[in-house]
Amino acid sequence: MPEPTTAPTVRPTVRTVLDAAVDAVGGSERPGQVTMAETVAEALDQERHLLVQAGTGTGKSLGYLVPSMLHGERVVIATATLALQHQLIERDIPALRSAAASVGAEVPHCAVVKGRANYACLHRVREGVPDDQGVLVEVPEGELGAEVVTLRRWAEDQAEKESVGDRDSAPAHSERAWRQISVNHRECLGATRCSYAEECFAERARDDAAQADVVVTNHALLAIDAIDGVPMLPEYDAVVVDEAHELAARVTQAATAELDAGAVERAARRARSQVRGERADRAVDDLTEAADALGDALSHTQVGRIERAEEALSEALAMVRDAARNVVSALVKPADEKDGEDAGRQQAKAQLEELRTIAERMAAGKETEVLWVAETRSGAPLLRIAPIDVSLALRDRLFAEKTVVLTSATLTLGGGFDPLAVSLGLPAGDEESWRGIDVGSPFDYGRQGILYVAKHLPAPGRDGLQEAQLDEIAALVEAAGGRTLGLFSSRRAAEAAAAATRERLPDLDIWCQGDAQLPELARRFAVTDSTCLFGTLSLWQGVDLPGSTCQLVIIDRVPFPRPDDPLMSARQRLVEKRGGNGFMSVAASHAALLLAQGAGRLIRRADDRGVVAVLDPRLVTARYGSFLAASLPPMWRTTDRDAVLGALRRLDES
Repeated sequence: MPEPTTAPTVRPTVRTVLDAAVDAVGGSERPGQVTMAETVAEALDQERHLLVQAGTGTGKSLGYLVPSMLHGERVVIATATLALQHQLIERDIPALRSAAASVGAEVPHCAVVKGRANYACLHRVREGVPDDQGVLVEVPEGELGAEVVTLRRWAEDQAEKESVGDRDSAPAHSERAWRQISVNHRECLGATRCSYAEECFAERARDDAAQADVVVTNHALLAIDAIDGVPMLPEYDAVVVDEAHELAARVTQAATAELDAGAVERAARRARSQVRGERADRAVDDLTEAADALGDALSHTQVGRIERAEEALSEALAMVRDAARNVVSALVKPADEKDGEDAGRQQAKAQLEELRTIAERMAAGKETEVLWVAETRSGAPLLRIAPIDVSLALRDRLFAEKTVVLTSATLTLGGGFDPLAVSLGLPAGDEESWRGIDVGSPFDYGRQGILYVAKHLPAPGRDGLQEAQLDEIAALVEAAGGRTLGLFSSRRAAEAAAAATRERLPDLDIWCQGDAQLPELARRFAVTDSTCLFGTLSLWQGVDLPGSTCQLVIIDRVPFPRPDDPLMSARQRLVEKRGGNGFMSVAASHAALLLAQGAGRLIRRADDRGVVAVLDPRLVTARYGSFLAASLPPMWRTTDRDAVLGALRRLDES
């Protein structure tokens, strides 16, 4: 008699799970979201790279989480901002898990991986922190000490509860206080040498990620893992990069290093108490001399890009490199020391290894990197180095190894995907290796928003805002009854606009970036209809201010990079050297991306209405204006000042 057969389990479809997840967050069906989820699933199955532009309101996070969960192999989700990471962890992933259970799908295990410095270190909490001389300090004094005591108690409580112990769940604290209870990856003793390894929050997070179906991380860790080859993530089959318009900048940021005389001096002081013997003391003396040589060389080097380092700077970098290497060799464990690794010595080694690596990189003078001198807030010179182009590294070490889905509300520049795709290492127009799709937005931009270009104004100059522009700002703000987000190209311009508008419209609350912490300013702006908020780059992206509080977005000028920006100018020259148009590929693409992000602050939900006012006539008069305009949301466009003022007054009265 044949054995009874069991009815095959029907695998839930992407659409089934997506519908359940949308219900779990109280949402409604969005055609763009459905298209995105099904297209992402297809790309993952076919192992073909995909670029998905999904406008604000599409619900793109569930659009990629659902197919990632159903993929069958581990998928990494990489975000650029903590805000999106929080949204995934606190809202979207719980909804996804609930949806999977409700339709009979396997409930995915999801984990979060952050850099080691984002977790409390129990060794540092319990043993103390080495000071600049390498001596363990129990608790610093004063207000900082009180913060550290609170954080230590919290960390012990987290350990007892076997909780996450990461910075985002910690009590309010300063950056200095957090450094007292955390370590970076170089300072860490390592699981084999640390007596608290079994309780370690960072190690537990990585163990959890090794069991997960979906791993959430950030762009920087993705870059370190995939490009630098430092294992930060468990093995994975594919990666979804959200906020992908930020990827090249974040990868560049992760690969940027800096060095100054102060850092070398601090490393020498810390190493001094850790070495023994005349030879070791001489090595530390050499490092101190190298710090002096570097400081002197930098004081005679102009701020800006260094095409070719002067002899004094080259010699100083070589001195730092060689001295740091020699001191590391001198930091040997004494024969009479007990088992285990001394935390002070480990921290000294970490600093020295980092110094050696950076100095060696700076001294190499590679054509693929740009070296420049910047100024700190105190006016002291600081040497920085960064890769000119990260596209080749992304191509060879990410796209060649993994299936990559890139998504953002802003991926098309000048009306197409090619500019951004090329900047990330994908060949232009190569339909065999990648596909681009725009799933649109649920918003009716043509009816909800007006794009106004003040064509009658003079082109912006180098001397900041002119009187005509200040008058235009005041007229627009007055017509809108406040309700204005002002996006400016510099802090000086934002402050000048705020001061002039306060003088002209004394009955309105005009807040400027710097008047308080940005989250507090955003909160004030969101709860008071007549308030205006003026600021710079941090307001252009990632600030979500839906509703009647924001009915006017003012952009003072096309946000081209500064002509003296070392990295951008080096990238332009590299493109030109390869036969391309450096201005359009670098400067115009950079400006188009920021313009699109800035204009995107206006329409955040289906009932939002308002005006984006660009005070730079070049958007409609310059040859490159059409490229920039094609990158913006499809709002109704006009240069008619009276029509715009009338529309703002009607909105204010409604």
